Amino acid sequence: MGLAATIAVVTGESIALGIFLTPAAMARSLGSPVLLAAVWCGMGLMTMCGALCYSELAVRFPVTGGEYVYLREGYGGRIAFLYGWMSAIVMDPGVAAALAVGATPYVLGLFGFSTRVQWLVPAVILVGLAVLNYVGTKLSRRLMATANLLKIAVLVCLVAWAWISGHATVTHLMPLTERRTGSEPIFAAVAGAVVSAFFCFGGWWEASKIAGEVRNPRRNLPLAFTCGVFLVTAVYLLVSFAFLSVVPMERIVSNTAFVAQFGEALFGSTGGKVLSACVLLSVLGGLMALTMAAPRVYYAMAKDGAFFAPFGRLHPRFGTPANAVLLQTGLALVVLSFGAFDRILSFIIFSAICFLGLSAATLFRMREPVRRWWFPVAPVVFLAGCFAIDLMILMHDPVPALIGLAIVLCGDPVRRFFFSKSSAATSAQPQQISM
Repeated sequence: MGLAATIAVVTGESIALGIFLTPAAMARSLGSPVLLAAVWCGMGLMTMCGALCYSELAVRFPVTGGEYVYLREGYGGRIAFLYGWMSAIVMDPGVAAALAVGATPYVLGLFGFSTRVQWLVPAVILVGLAVLNYVGTKLSRRLMATANLLKIAVLVCLVAWAWISGHATVTHLMPLTERRTGSEPIFAAVAGAVVSAFFCFGGWWEASKIAGEVRNPRRNLPLAFTCGVFLVTAVYLLVSFAFLSVVPMERIVSNTAFVAQFGEALFGSTGGKVLSACVLLSVLGGLMALTMAAPRVYYAMAKDGAFFAPFGRLHPRFGTPANAVLLQTGLALVVLSFGAFDRILSFIIFSAICFLGLSAATLFRMREPVRRWWFPVAPVVFLAGCFAIDLMILMHDPVPALIGLAIVLCGDPVRRFFFSKSSAATSAQPQQISM
């Protein structure tokens, strides 16, 4: 993978459905354009600090697996396996199912399908992307890069058209600093907006999982992480303020209604279809990046002997981690059939943020010290941000977080099974006698 494709993975996972829905809720609760910009910039700064940490880790360990590899090198196989267990069983399938379901109403609206087939659309999306990643990394990589870079261009054009067409006006943003009537209490509003912004940025770290497939990793990986995060921050700021300059805060009713209002204001009666196409492109780009990156973790685990051996094999013809792709898609379809993926994801978010922080903290455990201009400030800022967000989650709703932690810890007996099996196989091998 070259630089453009790697940047596409970083931006693709971050910019998905959230950019079209989250700004409305954030704007309503914060009640001030300046506060909205401050939250986006603050989260962009935290994310950039995390990106610097991950770029250093990716350069030091330019292999497939991402966080699994970093946690293994920093803390040993046990912590790494718990992360892989969480990703394989809950996190990756849940995110894939959520994105596929999120794309469904826009598919129906764009192509005019009957609502009777809405249950089938997410499954078709997941299976189609699985086939794409099964039969060829080169093809899937090109389509993924094209879709994700195209959606950035489309979003920038959307912002430009809002101003060129005259529908956007600065007066809708005024006064910049004054909070509107009906805003939430300041602490609750900022806390909720910060958590929402974190989820919107989420996924930038997926590029680390394909580090072993990046050309010239010492140059391209740091550039991909930093440029990708900068692009995501810029797009979120531009799109959010374009939305508010067309539809003022006082007229925001709900997230979905806000998107419809924006589309109708810019494109009239065809606004719904235009915005549906934009949302669909964003979601599919994110799903493509996820379907490419996620199976690399199971592949790395299997290569370590910490997972079933077949998932550590490449397809003899296509050269893809085909079995790992099938596993990820199969589990996503199972989660989809349960229809409770939103609740499942709420269980695991707390633990996922813990693993993010632990991965960045690995830099403090390296045998060869980190000598970068941003060290140790960047990892400290990122760790503080992760801690603050986890604390907000615990204060808001501790029960799902603790249930998710229990689900993660259930992976320990599973790990014991794999390693006891591996030890038994090793001891069963004939020993050579030294003469």
